[in-house]
Amino acid sequence: MDLDPQTLTKAAAFTGGAIAMGLGAIGAASGEGYTAGHATEAIARANDRAGDIIKNMLVGQAISESASIFSLVIAILLLFLSTPEPGVLKAASLFGAGLCMGFGAIGSGVGAGLPAGKSCIGIARQPAVGGRLTTNMLIGTAVCQTPAIFAMVVALLLMFKEPGTTAASPTWAALIGAGLSTGLAAIGSGYGGGMAAGASCEGVARQPDTAASVTTTMLVGQAVSQTPSVFGLLISFILLFKAFPESAALSDSVGLLAAGLCMGLGGLGPGIGNGMVAEGAVRWVARNIENAGDLMRVMLVGQAVSQSTAIYAMVVSLVLIFVV
Repeated sequence: MDLDPQTLTKAAAFTGGAIAMGLGAIGAASGEGYTAGHATEAIARANDRAGDIIKNMLVGQAISESASIFSLVIAILLLFLSTPEPGVLKAASLFGAGLCMGFGAIGSGVGAGLPAGKSCIGIARQPAVGGRLTTNMLIGTAVCQTPAIFAMVVALLLMFKEPGTTAASPTWAALIGAGLSTGLAAIGSGYGGGMAAGASCEGVARQPDTAASVTTTMLVGQAVSQTPSVFGLLISFILLFKAFPESAALSDSVGLLAAGLCMGLGGLGPGIGNGMVAEGAVRWVARNIENAGDLMRVMLVGQAVSQSTAIYAMVVSLVLIFVV
């Protein structure tokens, strides 16, 4: 088979589109299933509130679906996008875009399902605050979509980046690394943010009077949980826009690809870990409101320590880009 530039570019685009939609469906379907499972439990507990629970379930599922819709958009663009300058760099850009959006949608899809499911249970237990629970769920799930939005932005930048006169090697590796950095790092942040939001809905249902403090703690915890995905976005931007001198050495290409992998994988654990800390703090603020300030401080200290490993990954990625 003659693998000419046009064929190579089309093959990369088709593969990237399949990866974007295939991986993108995992998170959304899991999150929606989690929501529906808890909705059935909630209806079994309070059948007279079935209408409100089903409405809340559908709203929550719709938001969980957002990440897969982002993936669908990227996949369709990859399948039908015109490529006036086919070649190695364009192929790497399109393949990297698919990887970025596919991985980037997983955490947000699953994470958004956590508060949606918890809010359904909350409505069954505390029907009087159903509206407040739905509002809290909407805020929490919206924040969970942030990493998926980062992934979509990087995917679009990759897709519409013009190769120009840039040297194919090692830039092709930088483009794929850019997709992996944001895509993988988004998984932990999306899921971690969902853990905090789920605990918030549970807390509001348990103690409605603590809603303001619970929501504030949730948002702070979610903000810190998003940081690893921001680090991933930073490394992606550097890999995307830094000009690399032409080099036929395999080590140069592998170094740039490794930089993306390092930050992407390095952001997974801290995003989830930060979510665990936030989940615990939010849950106990609802049960022990008088100690909300102390709980917030402990949460921030715990998240800072958990965050340190993402910083280590970012440092190594920068060394791989600028030093090695």
